[in-house]
Amino acid sequence: MKNMKRNCRSNSSGQLLVVLIIILALVGGGTWYLYSNKAVMDKEAREFGKMAVERLAVNHDAAFFSDRLGPQAKLDFPPSEREHIMSKFQELGTPSQPIAIDMTVTFESHFFEPKGYFIAHLNYPARPATLEVATSHPASRWQLDGVKLSYSIQR
Repeated sequence: MKNMKRNCRSNSSGQLLVVLIIILALVGGGTWYLYSNKAVMDKEAREFGKMAVERLAVNHDAAFFSDRLGPQAKLDFPPSEREHIMSKFQELGTPSQPIAIDMTVTFESHFFEPKGYFIAHLNYPARPATLEVATSHPASRWQLDGVKLSYSIQR
């Protein structure tokens, strides 16, 4: 009789150990996934920021500008404003390469809702300029939330 009680206790403690190992594996796997996903999103944000600066300042890509605007940015930048900004890029020409870009990527809730803010220092033959680009990734792709081009008077 005493032998059965000991055997029952050892089975339940063994089962508890298995459950504990499974829970720790799930928590560890979830934590690894969150940090891995955050690193991937940070890298994607920086790549999209560089691409946005290149497509706007170097390639003067109006289609990219229009297609990648977020919903609020479409209201902030009606077609006439988009055309005005793109005409300024074309008027300034092509900046010297490589373009120096200050990059800041933040996450609204530690792992989710990444936002990027990029400041490109453009050196045009006639004058220096600064391009500020704000980005986010609310759903399936990166979008432009804001674009600001500022430049000094002509040299």
